[in-house]
Amino acid sequence: MRAMKNRLHLESSLYLQQHADNPVQWQPWDEEALSLARSENKPILLSIGYSSCHWCHVMAEESFADDATAQVMNAYFINIKVDREERPDLDKVYQTALQLINPQGGGWPLTMFLDPVTLLPFFGGTYFPREPRYQLPGFSDLLLRLKEFYADNKEELNEQQEKLGSTLKQMVAPVLEPSMEDSELLQQAREQLGTQYDSQHGGFGNAPKFAMPNALDRLLRHWAHTRRAGGTDKDGLEMFMISLTQLARGGIYDHLGGGFFRYSTDRQWMIPHFEKMLYDNAQLLSLYSHALAFGDDQLFEDVIVDTVEWLRRDMADPKGGFYSAIDADSEGEEGRYYVWRREQVRRELDEDEYLLAETLYGLDKPANFEARWNLHRRDSWRSVVDRLSLDAQAAREQLHTVKGKLLEARLTREAPATDRKVITAWNGLLLSGLVDAAVQLKRSEWLDDAAGIADFAFNELWSDGKLYATWSEGTPKFAGYLDDYANLLLGLTDLLSARWNDTHYQFALALADALVTHFHDTEQGGFYFTAHGHEQLIHRPKPTMDDALPPGNGTAVQALMALGHLSGNTAFLDAAHNTLRWARGVMEKVPAAHCTLMHALEDTVHEPQQVILRGPAELCEEWRRAITGGYQPWQKIYCIPYDEVTTLPAYLPTLVGAEQRKSVRAYVCSGLQCSLPIDSLEALKAEL
Repeated sequence: MRAMKNRLHLESSLYLQQHADNPVQWQPWDEEALSLARSENKPILLSIGYSSCHWCHVMAEESFADDATAQVMNAYFINIKVDREERPDLDKVYQTALQLINPQGGGWPLTMFLDPVTLLPFFGGTYFPREPRYQLPGFSDLLLRLKEFYADNKEELNEQQEKLGSTLKQMVAPVLEPSMEDSELLQQAREQLGTQYDSQHGGFGNAPKFAMPNALDRLLRHWAHTRRAGGTDKDGLEMFMISLTQLARGGIYDHLGGGFFRYSTDRQWMIPHFEKMLYDNAQLLSLYSHALAFGDDQLFEDVIVDTVEWLRRDMADPKGGFYSAIDADSEGEEGRYYVWRREQVRRELDEDEYLLAETLYGLDKPANFEARWNLHRRDSWRSVVDRLSLDAQAAREQLHTVKGKLLEARLTREAPATDRKVITAWNGLLLSGLVDAAVQLKRSEWLDDAAGIADFAFNELWSDGKLYATWSEGTPKFAGYLDDYANLLLGLTDLLSARWNDTHYQFALALADALVTHFHDTEQGGFYFTAHGHEQLIHRPKPTMDDALPPGNGTAVQALMALGHLSGNTAFLDAAHNTLRWARGVMEKVPAAHCTLMHALEDTVHEPQQVILRGPAELCEEWRRAITGGYQPWQKIYCIPYDEVTTLPAYLPTLVGAEQRKSVRAYVCSGLQCSLPIDSLEALKAEL
């Protein structure tokens, strides 16, 4: 038996570093650890989590930091610790396997026990307490029982693993012919979302309750396309708006510092799980920006402004990327940084300011979180202003003062840890979110931030035609996954629509080429989560269903269709359409669980409209502003100045005279067919 040490101190991941001083002899997932398990014929205890995970901290404190528990782990298992944000491939595979052997549900920390040769699990779960409680066994007792079971039941284990392996092989969906029309499938998705909608509090389902931005986006897009076709879906728009209002008023939103927490523990959105993830906020930025296309809304605008300011203040790396997450815990308690005692608030404010805060945030009501208050708006702003007989503008200024004073006081507390790992996929989502916010609120500095993400990705994450998945303290790590390529590519197409840059365009083309080359299933269609040369795992997923992040296949289709229409590259369009053809069977089984793919399908039912503006940059922007308005998800407008472009989409004329370069020429395209040049703004408006 080889002498072993905890090897996590060599890792860059904050989550792995948090376990580097455990008495457990943790190993990273690598060939050395796997080889050790095989040679010693010890089962692998695989623990997957992430740095801002509350229950990961609880299990670490109870069990992994406990000498007696660690002694059992070290004696009978090879213990491997994985950061799910660095290795989402491992997380996806073993979360799927857990669902097959224990259908009660997955989550983090994920605790799996693997055969050292096949790497197939024979038992699994999530959090286990040190002592028996919550109808769960004590962790040490469980370890000893599993050690004996593994040693004494080889034949039964082999049969179980053969069945599991066979089931995993059958999980990649086959190509099926459509059994319904596209429009019927889209309508079914909309109807299913309606049945899941919480008519009392907004959002979907019961506690624990997630924002589910993909589902909300589907409601809005379905409303818009229905209206474009001459129909109506008023209920869908109301569901969308009510949900955003309830989220913005709820305790799931940080009313002082900006940004949304990961989910609410109750149906009313009052008490969150206090971790902040970049991907949630990136997607919600887009939704709130879309909502403002219907008219001014101070609540929604404040959410956008405060969230972007939080991102810029607390989450931005000087090189241009944005960090992944902020922990739920500080000083050993979940939410301690964010909640208030009534006297703490009173101490920071004068009498009138306190009265406003008390009325708006319910401080005159019973405490809602362990004898303290997590701030949320019980009533609408207008009703609070009326109740206190305040002047509307004066009240706004007073609220600004209240929030500023309380935030300043909060900043003196011990803050939760920030995971300063930059994740490519999440930054791709934020790229789109910042573009949407910048365009809607006309904030050029936010567009600069979006361009900064694109430049960061190109300079720090892109090398030799391949993308890295993470970056930490100057070092990129891990080959990119489908989500990294797809989310970044879609973000680049959004950025190009808001501000053309030829370097970004060339980067997008190269990224799309790499996506199709390294991830596309040329036989069946669709995209694998891992590249063709990736380490072989027990399963190679092709994700289609919405989760906290949009599935890579749905995002890839949208991105490739946008870039395919812009560039005229039919290979991108073919890969996108083949993916929809392959995914059709699973989409029809559970339409509402495939909202991201439904967005892409909708663009094949209702041809997207593309407007290309050529001319001097300032004049192009004037034309853009004149034709932009409302919410039109089918429309992309690109301003391509003559003096910045070295490589043009193939269908645009390359030879343009000097006099023509002084004015704007517009092309309206549907599919790969474009209009003749349009040289007056009035004619363009008429065409649109």
